[in-house]
Amino acid sequence: MKIKDIRIEEFDYPLPDERIAKHPLAERDQCLLLAKDSEGRISTHLFSELPALLPADAMLVYNNTRVINARLRFRKGEAADGALIEIFCLEPEAPADYACNFASTGRCSWKCFVGNSKRWKSGALHMSVTSGDSRLILTATRVAREGNTSVVEFSWDNPAVTFSDIISAIGEIPIPPYLNRGTEESDASDYQTVFSHIDGSVAAPTAGLHFTPKVLEDIDSHGIVRRELTLHVGAGTFQPVKSDTIGEHDMHSEFISVPKSLIKELADGDCRVIAVGTTSVRTLESLYHLGCMISCGLQADVLPQWYPYDPSHPSLSVGDAMHAILNYLEATGEENFVASTRLMIAPGYKYRVVKGMVTNFHQPRSTLLLLVSAFLESGQENPGWREIYDYALSDSRYRFLSYGDACLFL
Repeated sequence: MKIKDIRIEEFDYPLPDERIAKHPLAERDQCLLLAKDSEGRISTHLFSELPALLPADAMLVYNNTRVINARLRFRKGEAADGALIEIFCLEPEAPADYACNFASTGRCSWKCFVGNSKRWKSGALHMSVTSGDSRLILTATRVAREGNTSVVEFSWDNPAVTFSDIISAIGEIPIPPYLNRGTEESDASDYQTVFSHIDGSVAAPTAGLHFTPKVLEDIDSHGIVRRELTLHVGAGTFQPVKSDTIGEHDMHSEFISVPKSLIKELADGDCRVIAVGTTSVRTLESLYHLGCMISCGLQADVLPQWYPYDPSHPSLSVGDAMHAILNYLEATGEENFVASTRLMIAPGYKYRVVKGMVTNFHQPRSTLLLLVSAFLESGQENPGWREIYDYALSDSRYRFLSYGDACLFL
């Protein structure tokens, strides 16, 4: 069967609401860790035991993105009871560069979801903002509509204040919709990883939420290499596949940035790459295909959704694909490789870079579950995703989704 003909109903499972963790544990590293080793054996541990379960030659690669206060709430008109318009910032439009946009003083624009959009047919929205000792009026103007998203221009009358300052002052952390609750004060810290420091995501790379400074120190004491990359997680990560077959699903695009130093290490191939989270998996696997595109003389700023499955795709070694990127970086003088990826990983996909992953339990009918399934089915004797999820569901201790428990797959 062709990959595009895979039916999403095959990746459904019953998930009672009471199994969805609404908050993390007080001690992050005391959550459960379901481990499946390279021989297919399943066992239950605490996450704090992860360092001892990793191979001695592992390179642990994690996503350093930081979740921004992406949800802004405006009132239409001057009345306090005016229609509530929610603007959810998805990705920067102008300037398109994340860092430049956050540093903007006076004006910038974003691609956004607009809640209660029917009540905002025309005109600008205004909000009084206090940021530290500074006061300003923030204005939001919808300048374009693109499908179910809008381009919203923000402007403000105090050039001493950046857009980053503004959203920090008035924005909310956009917790996942499946938590079925409002954002709470604790989410400001709970929904960030301990290694987050590059602003840009509207959702956390949730496999990273289990790590603590103590776990990281333990990883170092085991001699395991730790490396960072960046993928800014988009709202599309929560979007279930609504079409009957995955070939009809339009995969969302996400920004990636990988340091030249890490690409050199991947080219050498001396370590066994263990990705923390599906975002790191997507980034690392996308690197390989972007390197293949460069080797073919193609523009490699965006990885198309189905490129890895194209019959014309060159069969390069990982080293050759990484060297193609390194040559590109040498020619451009850049220290980071930056692109966007729309990569769809589904059963039948051949993993090139990733040899293991730390991940959470994912939503039914999601592209994240497809990605995990593809990894689990890459071995001939390994249990598939359904056997593993049935194992966890049969044990009432396991908690699911963003604030839930973790898995280690080798």
